[in-house]
Amino acid sequence: MMAMFFDREKELEELTDLVSSKPSMITFTYGPINSGKTTLLIEFSKRLPREYIVFNINLRGRFIREEKDFIKVLFMKKEESESIKNSYKGIPIPEGILNEILENPFLFLEEYFEEINNSGRIPVLILDELQVIGDLRIDDLLIYKLFNFFVRLTKELHLAHVFVATSDSLFLERVHGEAMLHGRSRFMLVDDFDERTTLEFLTSNGLSEEEAKIAWHYLGGKPSYLVDLLQRSRIRVEDYCKEALKWRTSQILDSLYTLKGRKLRKVIELLSKFRENDEITYGPLSEEIVWSVRNNILFADPRERKLRPQGRLEKHAIELALEKLRNNF
Repeated sequence: MMAMFFDREKELEELTDLVSSKPSMITFTYGPINSGKTTLLIEFSKRLPREYIVFNINLRGRFIREEKDFIKVLFMKKEESESIKNSYKGIPIPEGILNEILENPFLFLEEYFEEINNSGRIPVLILDELQVIGDLRIDDLLIYKLFNFFVRLTKELHLAHVFVATSDSLFLERVHGEAMLHGRSRFMLVDDFDERTTLEFLTSNGLSEEEAKIAWHYLGGKPSYLVDLLQRSRIRVEDYCKEALKWRTSQILDSLYTLKGRKLRKVIELLSKFRENDEITYGPLSEEIVWSVRNNILFADPRERKLRPQGRLEKHAIELALEKLRNNF
């Protein structure tokens, strides 16, 4: 059977160390798209001892258009088996009290986590793909209300460990610059596998060394690409990789074809820098950087002020897309 989780012991140790002391900061886990952040946090949740109660809430695919929609996503119907569980996909509440909670959800959560603490257990709140609510406005930005609450839970009351995961580096750029979070948050990069780990993962799951090296050349160490490759056992590795590159190149071209004039020229100028460089530094967020990141072509790391393709496949696809674009114009 293929190993879906592989060699994240360093990251798991870091996460475990963070929850071994009293809550004091919000932890942001971030990285390129499909680098394995969600899988890592699920595995982390599974390995925590029973003294911890984990609330792992994933916002991906949730229909959230106003603040009440988000609050409802946080909660789930209380189950009879609650006393024997230590991991939930939402905050369990008795049936029929949701409308009451909606009047002051943060007060309810604070009291709920305080009750857990008083019972001798430690709450761990994980919100995955939090950027979904980044632009929601009610009386104020919901995101500011939420982070103020997280600061209170961690820095002020030490009631719960809070982890926020996102692959949206523009959202993270906004968060990173927020004065209210200085000294109250930490950032943990969950990156694609390096070459050694990629080759080890692929060969341990049945590929030859030659096949693994071909996969690394085309796909790099993005876990989702590697898992999909292994699941296509009837297709030659090189054929799979070439087809993946063809599709990714086409996707990038489709995005570029929506641009015209000065904006197209600026994006091409930016992407052309990655013919010779794996990464570059950046200053202010320019129009072309924002567009390239929002279209999942480039990844921006706000801590390092570094910009790079979302992965090795994207780097190859950028080169091919620019070549085709030149030939077409």
